Amino acid sequence: MKIQAILLFLILLLIQGCTSTENNSKDSTSKTISYFDNTGRDDILTGGVKVIEIETPSGKFNVWTKRVGNNPTIKVLLLHGGPGANHEYFESFDSYFPAAGIEYYYYDQLGSAYSDQPKDTSLWHTARFVEEVEQVRIALNLEKNNFYLLGHSWGGILAIEYALKYQQNLKGMIISNMMASIPAYVEYAENVLGPQLDPDVLKEIKGYEEAEDYANPHYLELIETHYYPEHVLRMPLEKWPEPVVRSFSTLNPDVYVLMQGPSEFGVAGDARLKNWDRSKDLEKIAVPTLTVGAEYDTMDPKYMEWMSTQFKNGSYLYCPNGSHMAMYDDHEIYCNGIISFLKAIDSGSN
Repeated sequence: MKIQAILLFLILLLIQGCTSTENNSKDSTSKTISYFDNTGRDDILTGGVKVIEIETPSGKFNVWTKRVGNNPTIKVLLLHGGPGANHEYFESFDSYFPAAGIEYYYYDQLGSAYSDQPKDTSLWHTARFVEEVEQVRIALNLEKNNFYLLGHSWGGILAIEYALKYQQNLKGMIISNMMASIPAYVEYAENVLGPQLDPDVLKEIKGYEEAEDYANPHYLELIETHYYPEHVLRMPLEKWPEPVVRSFSTLNPDVYVLMQGPSEFGVAGDARLKNWDRSKDLEKIAVPTLTVGAEYDTMDPKYMEWMSTQFKNGSYLYCPNGSHMAMYDDHEIYCNGIISFLKAIDSGSN
């Protein structure tokens, strides 16, 4: 009788285990189906791609977007850097966001890669880009109960400017690796990061800048060889991830140089962003805002932490191993930190 009882007990445990596994499998399948639910979507045949016509003072143009996933309460529009780069370097998010159930949108701003690239230089102003983002938001049906902006580098500038005008449309915002003051960014590059370079290399770089010889191939080679692997992406250039290489290879210099200058080594020349400073206006932004700083970034991580205290509802994510592209060289802390921020707002705990 004892043997029979033990056998019966083991059989019941096995049945219970199988049922539990089956239920877990069903739950997982249900979540997957929900994430890829395209019901009512008009982008099914394009795999989430939607080309949006925008109005500008110079006429109508098309910009490219692509949706990944489905989440009615968390929809993140990604604002890439540059200006003039594109969405491709954000592809590292594909390894994290879908598993977390985050709906997100790749988007090439006007002048970038998959979008139209007009030659009209009057289009390359921050205020005009803000209106473009608002038109994209409307076209994608993003609303204040689900709409988040994630702006990286120049995209951070654009996100701040958008929030200062349209924060009533936002649920939350992430400012990644971008200080709220270009003069402070330049000061950090010149007084902190620049002196870390080999003195002879720094002397050569400064010589080219004093001569305003920014297009000199050797000037760019010096920065790309000695500065970028330390502060832009902390890997040897030949080992930079393919999405980054692909994205940078199509950077539009007509937009980038006019607004940012010739390189990431500060903002040089007469770049249009040279005097941009919103450090005193951050307190006007009330939506939950996360700032992301990294130890080796071109942006001062201490300043990024300070920024988080200036928003009415700010928080800070620090990437101890990261640089300007912390989504690559400190990817787990970076992506998991952003996911936690989004989930906290979604649950009402932030």
